[in-house]
Amino acid sequence: MITLYGIKNCNTVSKARKWLEAHAIDYQFHDFRADGLSRDQLTQIAGQIPWETLLNRRSTRWKDIPVEVRENLDQTQALEFMLLHPTLIKRPVLISTTKAFVGFSEPLYQQHLT
Repeated sequence: MITLYGIKNCNTVSKARKWLEAHAIDYQFHDFRADGLSRDQLTQIAGQIPWETLLNRRSTRWKDIPVEVRENLDQTQALEFMLLHPTLIKRPVLISTTKAFVGFSEPLYQQHLT
């Protein structure tokens, strides 16, 4: 089973969802805002995708974090920030039984999911 994590109103998440539906790929959508995000869920995701890749450095929330904190961030701190502010997670995150991706790329999805 595929789980697609993200935020419903994110354009990139919307593109990924449309692509999965157009290719009749069964998936479960988990909205960080509506469904929440537990420490266990984030730990499982971070076990498949490095925290450095998960961290959305383009987020407006990222810019709110003091520079001295951003420059010395470690995994524990990054995951805590992501739990508090899910917009700090790049979207979408797709987790299947064999693959894990961040972001949406039609060629990548095509290659690994069809």
